[in-house]
Amino acid sequence: MALQTTASQRTPVHRSTDLEALFKHCFYREYKTLLMGGADEPLYSPATSPAEPHRLYYRADYFASALHEIAHWCIAGAQRRQLEDWGYWYCPDGRSPAQQRAFEAVEVKPQALEWMLSVAAAAPFRISSDNLLGMANDEEEGGDFYQAVVAQVQRYRQTGLPPRAKQFFLAVAGFYGVADPLAERHYDGSEP
Repeated sequence: MALQTTASQRTPVHRSTDLEALFKHCFYREYKTLLMGGADEPLYSPATSPAEPHRLYYRADYFASALHEIAHWCIAGAQRRQLEDWGYWYCPDGRSPAQQRAFEAVEVKPQALEWMLSVAAAAPFRISSDNLLGMANDEEEGGDFYQAVVAQVQRYRQTGLPPRAKQFFLAVAGFYGVADPLAERHYDGSEP
């Protein structure tokens, strides 16, 4: 797979189809799972027969959505990968404070990994509490959710990523030519 850049900027072109190909290259043989775009909503759908693959759907053709769903998949254990959407509940926008805390507790690790995958792809990342209609968002610097995601990124940097996450992180960094994607400068706010 060849990296394409724009002629004037020499910055990576971020196509979700490239992530689909990388994901298939990394995981299809062992896990028989495909990453697929074009969905109205993200969804993990386990195979219903041994002849078909598991499917990991991301929203439309959004690069960030693909990275987020990949992060969830890389963290999900073998039992969770047998359940639709890994057995998680999803309460739509407008959650109560208790529902929002439960949502954020499940989202800390995937968002930390999504941030790291975004760095590996030289792509922008923004922490999301996914609750625009509910209580005040806690995704700004200093908020509890933001701080929990930052702390999880630091834990991953210090103790290592889960095996599938590490495999994909390194594949993405290699594909996009990002040297030293674990460097502190990528996570301390000094880079855009």
